[in-house]
Amino acid sequence: MQTRPIPSSGEPLPVIGLGTWQTFDVGATAAERGPLQEVLTAFVELGGRLIDSSPMYRRAEQVVGDLAAELDLRDRLFAATKVWTSGREAGIRQMEESLRKLRGERLDLMQVHNLLDVDTHLKTLAAWKREGRVRYVGVTHYTASAHGEVARVIERHPVDFVQINYSVAEPEAEQRLLPLARERGVAVIVNRPFASGSLLRRLRDRPLPAWAADIDCSSWAQLLLKFVISHPAVTCTIPATSKVRHLRDNMQAGHGRLPDEELRRRIAAAALRA
Repeated sequence: MQTRPIPSSGEPLPVIGLGTWQTFDVGATAAERGPLQEVLTAFVELGGRLIDSSPMYRRAEQVVGDLAAELDLRDRLFAATKVWTSGREAGIRQMEESLRKLRGERLDLMQVHNLLDVDTHLKTLAAWKREGRVRYVGVTHYTASAHGEVARVIERHPVDFVQINYSVAEPEAEQRLLPLARERGVAVIVNRPFASGSLLRRLRDRPLPAWAADIDCSSWAQLLLKFVISHPAVTCTIPATSKVRHLRDNMQAGHGRLPDEELRRRIAAAALRA
């Protein structure tokens, strides 16, 4: 698995991570959690580290924490979650609850979800980072309409990470946000690499271009992920899945050759062709 350094520390991070939106929001039965045990086991075996969650994702944090403990994988994961509430004290309570659910004495990355009360929480997180309760601090959003405000936040706050949407269907981050993150030394986590699955649905019955083999791709998912991770500002992307076969397919995108600018344009054109 290829890695990229986190700019603020130099720590290497595998380029393919794992999201948990909807997929890890399950109950406690073996039937519900069994497939996710397989996913999490395969994720780590295949070189993955960063798993991303949020209190907004209902039971996902608890499920990640429970499964990581049961499988004895907690120390092999780079656990990222978010604070998603208003007010200093409410934020502290929510972050402490996330620590409990994710079974760690500290979190690798705490992000302010969708910039909600961002100045308040970043002030708290600066203190938490000094105290060693979190290793890295970041902010997130999932829509291009918020990119301007995300840019303003990283211009005035010393964050380690920014998490944003970026794909061939949602390329707006290329205009300002990705260049700014690179200039400022901010790691970039990409959410929605498949545009919430819409890209894969439209490509499901379309043959893979022969030139995909030139960058060691055997599926549309791998092509779309390589488009994302080949941008020089991107550190990691976090496709979500509850199926091992999809997980293995996604993880393969972290291996082999990456597209140059010409191939990136061809990927986008092929994926968006009507």
